[in-house]
Amino acid sequence: MQRSPDDPDAVTLLVNGVPSSHLDLADPERLEFEYMQQMAAVLAHVPVPGGPFRAVHLGAAGCALARWADARFPGARQVAVDLDPVLVALVREWFDLPRSPALRLRAGEARAELATLPGASADAVVRDVFAGDRTPPHVTTEEFTRDVARVLRPGGVYLANCADRPPLALARAEAATAAAVFAHVGVVAEPAVLRGRRYGNLVVVGTDDPDLLDDAGLARQLRTLPVPARLLTGDELRVFTGRAAPLRDAAPEIEPDPDVDPDPDAGA
Repeated sequence: MQRSPDDPDAVTLLVNGVPSSHLDLADPERLEFEYMQQMAAVLAHVPVPGGPFRAVHLGAAGCALARWADARFPGARQVAVDLDPVLVALVREWFDLPRSPALRLRAGEARAELATLPGASADAVVRDVFAGDRTPPHVTTEEFTRDVARVLRPGGVYLANCADRPPLALARAEAATAAAVFAHVGVVAEPAVLRGRRYGNLVVVGTDDPDLLDDAGLARQLRTLPVPARLLTGDELRVFTGRAAPLRDAAPEIEPDPDVDPDPDAGA
């Protein structure tokens, strides 16, 4: 755990020396990591008709997004899963996290824990699972994503944090995978990352809600974040995805598409 010398309330959780979560101990609605700000913007537009907001976080780390959701959605019920039981215990000890049943922390493997959850039980499933700087392939596949869809309620949303570098072969394949499962898919990222100019995080969004990704308010909110982000849907997303194929359990390898347009902003 690393404290900021300039901000006594700011804490960065390091996992194997890599920044994994940033928390403001005084303000749970402050999110420092850009991809979490993007996820929060999407979650803020998810309709929750009747009953509390329910979310599943795969790759809990410091539970920054779960803290945000608890503050944003009064009465929320959330499950957060992390592979490391020691980290789960320390996070509960160090940080003022919501108590069960508001937030239940589980130590376990993400896909195995997802399989134990009842169908149509969550408004959101967030995948933020990493081994080092990459997402384990078994939680990127179509089969895994179909189990996510099983757990989601009608109108729910899947958010996947994809860290990638040019030519964004993994992000394109993850978008194709989501499109094989969900009727409506988007990709959110900073323009420089989308243009393939540098390594960065992209958020893949999947839902059966026809209105969520077409909400002008969502696109506007993403553009006005401290680091502006773009939302690709429709034709722009098809150009971005190119001929990338969905990832499967039997073949999670990625073949870059040489014909894909490296700049979805071209001509815009």
